[in-house]
Amino acid sequence: MSDFAKAFEKLVNIMLELREKCPWDKKQTNESLRYLTIEECYELSDAILSKNSLDIKEELGDLILHVIFYCVIASEKSQFTLNDVLNAQSEKLIHRHPHIYSNVKVKNEKEVKKNWELLKLKEKSKSSILSGVPKSLPTMLKSYRVLEKVKGIGFDFINNDDAFDKVVEEIDEFKKEFRQNNLDRASDEFGDILFSLIGYGQKIGINAVNSLEKTNQKFIKRFNEMENLISKDKKNISDYSLDDLDVFWNNLKV
Repeated sequence: MSDFAKAFEKLVNIMLELREKCPWDKKQTNESLRYLTIEECYELSDAILSKNSLDIKEELGDLILHVIFYCVIASEKSQFTLNDVLNAQSEKLIHRHPHIYSNVKVKNEKEVKKNWELLKLKEKSKSSILSGVPKSLPTMLKSYRVLEKVKGIGFDFINNDDAFDKVVEEIDEFKKEFRQNNLDRASDEFGDILFSLIGYGQKIGINAVNSLEKTNQKFIKRFNEMENLISKDKKNISDYSLDDLDVFWNNLKV
């Protein structure tokens, strides 16, 4: 048995033992684990963004454990087993990569993505390419995935300039509605601006979700630094005017 097989079997056996003997593990259901799994995904995301390989390793282990846990629960109900999950995934990957495991020819990554989406649509008899986008995805990530999927089958602007012109068009439409105090319409147009910006980012090779998170972290770091400077003066942030705070902020930007 390979080292990998031994390590995997050990983890599975530990999970089975915990399910049998640990009061907490015995109580868990798919529903009780669901929010914990979501949390683990976000923790992995944080580790990736911080480029911390040790944390990435740990969070990947937590996710693997969750996968095993779900399979144990399903096996108890005679629904499916871990072997069923692994074999089904292998079959799916082979089926969706006909350019590797069959005689289909592709020119580039774009054609690979297109084939992938069309095969998914056929496999599950779904009526829409977009039916695979989870409803509970965070809003911005949902927009990213919706655009990624439709672009994968060729529903996209011809060039970068056209994609950017769409952003400008949406901004102009927002300004028009806002100036007329049509706040409901302005809200709709504001959403269109964000959607078109995400699409433009994809067009030029920028992941808007990652970009915004970097900006979040940059803002938080700078604001915390400003708070620390104010704290050293033994004052509160409310003691300063907006102009004073701007001076702090701009000095930290340098």
